[in-house]
Amino acid sequence: MKKQIMDLRVTLSERVGAQCTLLKAKPVEGHLPECKPGQFAQLRVDDSGTFLRRPISIHDVEGDEISFLVQEVGKGTHWLCSLKEGDILNVVLPLGNGFTIKTQGTPLLIGGGVGVAPLLFLGKRLKEQGVKPTFLLGARTKAQLVRLDAFREVGEVLITTEDGSEGERGFVTQHSQLSMFNGRQCSIVYTCGPMPMMKAVAKMAREKGIECEASLENRMACGVGACLCCVEELADGHNHCVCTDGPVFSTAELKIDN
Repeated sequence: MKKQIMDLRVTLSERVGAQCTLLKAKPVEGHLPECKPGQFAQLRVDDSGTFLRRPISIHDVEGDEISFLVQEVGKGTHWLCSLKEGDILNVVLPLGNGFTIKTQGTPLLIGGGVGVAPLLFLGKRLKEQGVKPTFLLGARTKAQLVRLDAFREVGEVLITTEDGSEGERGFVTQHSQLSMFNGRQCSIVYTCGPMPMMKAVAKMAREKGIECEASLENRMACGVGACLCCVEELADGHNHCVCTDGPVFSTAELKIDN
């Protein structure tokens, strides 16, 4: 899949949740290249004091309109969150390898924090294939949960918050309905979020003999495997660039016991 550098025109900039902004944009010229759930884009930031682009997961694609869910954590993401309708955003996309689309069984999509971002696009693609996904979404508080209505349009949504302000109290791995980890109701697990959460999810899936894919959120600078700052040592003992070999990996490839 050939990546492209292109200018997008912002069609929507909307604050969602406590720290995130939903950006939607369309190409100034031409059409979006084909994008797959789990892939990401490198977004150029201006007036932020750095020349490095920011890697942002593809949140959704509808025709030629692409969506990003940006969490404001520094100068670069602050600039992105400050964009207005009509502003120009330069991007490189699509980058990396995405999730495997399984067309049989019942998938469980588990996300924590802003890690829920790529799961909406994935859920929509699964639904288009006639597979109804179940989402298990977690956050520290209710204020950090984002776009629940959009997820509910795609599939069933289960929620946990650490303070109990929405859904069940605790972590996603403690949700009462995780009895679906019995290998009969759940055919595959997809997960994205904090590494401790993904490791816990991967271990649960492994114990039940359920296939699991995880999207890693390592720091990235170039997005094309040149800078090596996103390198992750996998179970095979070799280092792999998350930006090019991932960001999605089967958890069988990952070191999940350390």
